Amino acid sequence: MCRCHVCGKTEGQEKFISEVFDIDGKSVRVEHIPAMVCEHCGEPVFSRATTEKVRRMVHGEAKPVKSVQMDVFAFR
Repeated sequence: MCRCHVCGKTEGQEKFISEVFDIDGKSVRVEHIPAMVCEHCGEPVFSRATTEKVRRMVHGEAKPVKSVQMDVFAFR
């Protein structure tokens, strides 16, 4: 088990999650990412291999499977 970088707890559950990343000012969503999700605070923790694969995907090594419109809100 890995340690949560937010709360420090070590209890987690393996899940597949979706995340939105800001890449050069463009938002991209990656779905079905394997993660260990902290049972205490809900923060997802990714393995190094998963993090590297996501990085390569969003920087051009993969083609998007779909495009969606996204609403944007500014917290001011």
